[in-house]
Amino acid sequence: LQMLERQVVGGEQAKNKDLKEKHKRRKKYADERRMQLAAALQQSNEDGSDWVLLNVYDSIQEEVRAKSKLLEKMQKKAAETEIKDLQSEFELEKIDYLGTIRRLERDLMLFQQLLDQVQSLVRRDCNYSNLEKIKRESVWDEETGCWKIPEPVIQKTRLP
Repeated sequence: LQMLERQVVGGEQAKNKDLKEKHKRRKKYADERRMQLAAALQQSNEDGSDWVLLNVYDSIQEEVRAKSKLLEKMQKKAAETEIKDLQSEFELEKIDYLGTIRRLERDLMLFQQLLDQVQSLVRRDCNYSNLEKIKRESVWDEETGCWKIPEPVIQKTRLP
């Protein structure tokens, strides 16, 4: 009776191994598709986008409106990411410029202190003893990109 029951349950194809394998593959494929759709649905809920799901429209105008809305959303999202990228780029440039300014200010302070120390060592009868006069007489040369400073001259005074 049990042997007869095993043959009858599942119909005449109960012992067909190929059919069983086919059913297993179909079930596995259906499970995989269900998992993919669940993941896509979850992602669409997180992103707030409707493009994953298939929409049925009553008219072409409805479809055009829906797709226009979707296009506007995508353009807005792209513009926002572009703005964020530009802001971060500008912030990096700003930090770089501030670092350069601080370094140049330190260098300027060093050179100013060196000038103040060295000026007292220059002879009084030399034209380099007066820094303000040298600054007035110096000329910027555009071609070479540097200052033309007057040559040092020592003025000897002779008493009669």
